[in-house]
Amino acid sequence: MAPSTERRRSIPVPEPDLTPREMLRRAAAMRGMLLAGQADCEANKRISDETNEAFVKAGFYRILQPRRFGGYEFDLPTFARVMAEVSRGCPSCGWVVTFTAGHTHVLAKWAEEAQAEAYGRDGEFRSPLSGGQGTATPVEGGYVLNGAWNYASGCDVATHFIASARLAGPGPDAPPGDMYQFLIRRDQFEIVDNWDMLGMVGSGSKCIVVKDLFVPARLARQRLGDPFSLNPADAADEHAQPGFGLFDNPMYAGPSSNVLMCEIAAVAVGTAWGALDAYEEILFRRTMRTDPGQSRADNHEFQRYYGQAFALIRTAEDALAGCTERYMEYCRQDMEEGVRFTAERIQEITLVEQQVTRLCGEAVELLARTGGSTDARPGAVLQRYFRDMATLRTHNTLQYDRLQEVFGRMYLTRRKDELRAAEDA
Repeated sequence: MAPSTERRRSIPVPEPDLTPREMLRRAAAMRGMLLAGQADCEANKRISDETNEAFVKAGFYRILQPRRFGGYEFDLPTFARVMAEVSRGCPSCGWVVTFTAGHTHVLAKWAEEAQAEAYGRDGEFRSPLSGGQGTATPVEGGYVLNGAWNYASGCDVATHFIASARLAGPGPDAPPGDMYQFLIRRDQFEIVDNWDMLGMVGSGSKCIVVKDLFVPARLARQRLGDPFSLNPADAADEHAQPGFGLFDNPMYAGPSSNVLMCEIAAVAVGTAWGALDAYEEILFRRTMRTDPGQSRADNHEFQRYYGQAFALIRTAEDALAGCTERYMEYCRQDMEEGVRFTAERIQEITLVEQQVTRLCGEAVELLARTGGSTDARPGAVLQRYFRDMATLRTHNTLQYDRLQEVFGRMYLTRRKDELRAAEDA
C-alpha cells in the first residue's frame, strides 16, 4: 500500500470545519431559488453560471473529493442526501451537480500524477463521464484522441472531461483494442448541442467532440472493468486500480459503479419529493369540481393519493440511505478485514439503487395522473417534474429486469456449488 496521504503535499480545503449537516442545510436553503429558476434553466438548456457558482461556493462539487486534493471527503450517504435535496429544487440542476461531483470517486482510481494535475492548485474539478464513442491511436508519448461523446451531463460548467475510447488497431482491418479512459481539459473539447429531450432539458447533456487531440500517457489509463455492465465478469479488480492505496479512506477502494448508480437514485428521490411539493400546492390551490367550497386538500380521495405517494418516496429515500451505508461498510470490510467487495455485493447494492428509482417513478406517475389536466400543461411545475422523471427512467442502467436475472443466477449458482461442496466434505 502507498504511504499515508498525510505525508504528501495537499491542496488546502476551502472550509476545513464544514460539516455534512451544514452542507445539507445549504442545499435545503437553495430550494426556493432553484424552483424559481426552473423555467429559465429549461429554456437555456443548461444551469446558469450563477447557480453553478452557488454550488461551487457551497462546496457541493467537493463532497466526495479526497481531502488531500482540497475536498471534504464526506461519505456516500451524505453525498446522496445533499444531491437529493438539490434535485428537489430543480432536477436538471441536481442532475448536473450530481453527475459531475460524483465523478471525483472515478478520478480517485487514477494514478497520483494524473489526479494531482487534474485538481491543480485550487482543487476545482467538475467532469462529465461518457462511454466509449471514440478512438485513440497510440503515438510516441501518448495517444491521439478522436470522437464524439453524447450525454455529457454538466459539460457547460465542466473543468474537465473523462472520455472512454478504444485503442485503434495496428491496421485499418484490425479489430479495436482495449478500452482506455482519457482526462482532458475544458479548453480541449467542443460542445455540440444535440440535447433535445422530453425532460431533464436544463441538464444540457450535450455532445462533446474531440478532434486529433494529443493526450499524454500520464493522462490516460486502461479502463478496468465496465461500471455499467450487468455481467459479473466485467467487474473491475479495485485492488489493481492505479490509485489503489493512495488514500487512507476505504471508500476510495470501493467500486465506482455503485457510486454512479447512487447518483441516479439520489436525483430520483429529490425529483419525487419536488413533485410531491408541487402536488401539495395544487391540493391547497384547487377545489373539488363537485363541491367548489371544498379544497382538494380536505378531500379523502386526494388525501389518500398524497399518503400513497409519500409512502413510496419515503421508502425509496430510506432504501437509498440503507444501501449507501451498506456500501461504506463493504468498503471498510474490504480494506480492514480482507472481505472482498465482490461482484455479487456490487449487484446486491445496485438492485436496491434501481428499486429506489422505480419507487420514485411510481410516485411521480401517481401524482401526475391525479394532479389534473390544468397542471399537465406546458410550464406547470408538476408537469416538468413528471417529464424529468420520465426521462431519468430511460437510463440504460435502470432496466432492472436484466439485473434481477443476473443476480439470481449468480447467487443461486454460488449456493449450488456451496451445497455440493458441503455434501462432498
